[in-house]
Amino acid sequence: MVMVKVKRLRDGATLPSYSHAGDAGLNLFSCENYALKAGERRTFMIGLAMETDPGYVFIIKDRSGMAAKHGITTLAGVIEHTYRGEFGVVLLNTGDEEYAVRKGDRIAQMLVLPVATADVVEADDLSDTARGAGGFGSTGK
Repeated sequence: MVMVKVKRLRDGATLPSYSHAGDAGLNLFSCENYALKAGERRTFMIGLAMETDPGYVFIIKDRSGMAAKHGITTLAGVIEHTYRGEFGVVLLNTGDEEYAVRKGDRIAQMLVLPVATADVVEADDLSDTARGAGGFGSTGK
């Protein structure tokens, strides 16, 4: 198990928590009240700074119910283990109606994942595969 240290930066900020034992995503909670208009993008601060071990990264993802029912999605979801400032959650309202966010609402979930770093090597050729250069839509519907 990896440790996540959390520093509360705002009064009333809620620590990340799992809804159920064994869940992958920690709930993140808004520190603000705001009505997100249809088509609007905004960063919601959560009032916390966090630290985890080297070799791990924080990934911010949608809450499935907010996405499915209201069209609320997250953007800019990678937070490096070296960042020590206040975490924010970028929400985009892709729906047709305003979406009210209240202080204390669960607005996203955060995964703590191991990182595989890569050696980037320039090459003149790449190996052949059955897929080849087939891109978007190349495998059908």
